Amino acid sequence: MIVTDERAARFVAQQLGFSPCPPYSVMGIERDGAIIGAVLFNQFEGASVHVSAAGKGWTLPFMRALGEYVYRQLACERMTLTTEYEDVARYAERLGGKREGVLRSHFGKGRDAIVIGVLKDEYLYLA
Repeated sequence: MIVTDERAARFVAQQLGFSPCPPYSVMGIERDGAIIGAVLFNQFEGASVHVSAAGKGWTLPFMRALGEYVYRQLACERMTLTTEYEDVARYAERLGGKREGVLRSHFGKGRDAIVIGVLKDEYLYLA
């Protein structure tokens, strides 16, 4: 089930080791009462929004809801995803994203972030 409550924000914060600063919004995947994956949206800049992602269980309905939110509701042209997890980065690439670089020690000393840019025209799950 897709959830948008504070449990999803806490999940991302716990997984990535940071405290989110408002304003932000979140979207998570709940299975058997627990959050197993979530994305946190912040740094909305009109044409762009920053997304931090952690976890697993990314379903087709979740990916469609993500695209609807970013590209239709927010009317962004791109989302920038940062993650320290290679499997999440590879998944973002399978959505149509491109690796754009690395932010060194972004999640703390020695914990680099992989930066993936996903343009609206590249996103494969926009209905």
